[in-house]
Amino acid sequence: MTGSPLLDLPGAVPAEGPDAGVAWHYGDPLGEQRRLEAGEGFVDLSHSGVVRVTGPARLGWLNDLTSQELRHLPTGASTETLVLDPNGRVEHALHVVDDGTSTWLLPGTGVGGVGTAAALTAYLLRMRFWTEVEVEDVTAQWALVLQPQAEPHPAHLSWVSGPGSPLPGREVLVPRDELAAFAASAGPPAGMWAAEARRVAAGVPRLGLDTDDRTIPHEVGWLATAVALDKGCYRGQETVARVHNLGRPPRRLSILHLDGSAGDDPRPGDEVSFEGREVGRLGSVVQHADLGPVGLALLRRGVPDDAVLAVGDASAAQEVPPLLVAGPLGGAGRAAQQGLRVAR
Repeated sequence: MTGSPLLDLPGAVPAEGPDAGVAWHYGDPLGEQRRLEAGEGFVDLSHSGVVRVTGPARLGWLNDLTSQELRHLPTGASTETLVLDPNGRVEHALHVVDDGTSTWLLPGTGVGGVGTAAALTAYLLRMRFWTEVEVEDVTAQWALVLQPQAEPHPAHLSWVSGPGSPLPGREVLVPRDELAAFAASAGPPAGMWAAEARRVAAGVPRLGLDTDDRTIPHEVGWLATAVALDKGCYRGQETVARVHNLGRPPRRLSILHLDGSAGDDPRPGDEVSFEGREVGRLGSVVQHADLGPVGLALLRRGVPDDAVLAVGDASAAQEVPPLLVAGPLGGAGRAAQQGLRVAR
């Protein structure tokens, strides 16, 4: 995928790493974040994947393959779901919206090659067998734009965060050749720096950056948004149910408020320690407009949630992410479950 045309906007500084191809900022990263928090502007997510599933059996088929209840997903409604391996470990984390004829799966950017649109498409095609569905990676034709409003876009299909989400907003599907025109009327641009600062402060994980190949949904808060606990018969469900009933996931995600005055800036992958012992690794880390440097880390279960940790020479106070203290959040997945009960 070539770079976004929005990199030609004034002040655009290209992002590196997993966000290469879009802007890291447009000259005022902290101001861009504050504008997003005030409900203004947009973020170019055109480097993110888009997969489209069509056919009359699509929702039931996807329901059988993933963690969320999807059979009665209403037209225009949004939810989240996961593809798990047989041991309940997360392989794909998906935003989902259905338009009545197609189900759109938004897998993000595939950090480190994890959970990419290409890998998702290949998996779904392997699982199709004789089911009446078609699966297509349409990333080359469709772009995503993030906006801070938690309501559907009036003119474009959009995925919308659920009620009670700590990170409200919508991801708008825009034909790729119309991206520049859409941006021209969408308000002031904000870069990925601003978007990442909001996400990290909200404690929302990013697959491949805040997870590893052992991550299960309970550790990072996806049990609240992407899993139907009263649903069975999907790959990995046994682990989901067992760990939920025992209430003892091996690790937990934590928001780390880092001391910005100490030494070198922390980086993803840095060791997190407690009393001289390694207890985890830093994932996302970013400079927040109001909080200073903040990060996310998966920590061993036994680490007290009020313990002050160390990341290199920097001390780090912890905050429990809202998704780990909340019960299942509302939204289309829950509505679909209610519809299923009524149908029965």
